[in-house]
Amino acid sequence: MAKYSKKAQSKVKRAMEEMKEGTLRSGKSGKKVTNPKQAIAIGLSEAREEGAKVPKAPAKKKVSKKGAPKKAAKKTAKKK
Repeated sequence: MAKYSKKAQSKVKRAMEEMKEGTLRSGKSGKKVTNPKQAIAIGLSEAREEGAKVPKAPAKKKVSKKGAPKKAAKKTAKKK
């Protein structure tokens, strides 16, 4: 399991408390944060800026753009 530094833990705790109080605001838009996952992300981001030990998120799996092979269209001449 990933280890987070004490500073990172305290930043996330503070962000969660602010979210519960209704005083936590998002960065650019300044809207009130109501989602706990967003509060955690804000806390971890602040900890990273201060140089705290925060592990990277696991990489997302990439889905290949190739789907099932397309069938060749059959060209048949219709007789009248």
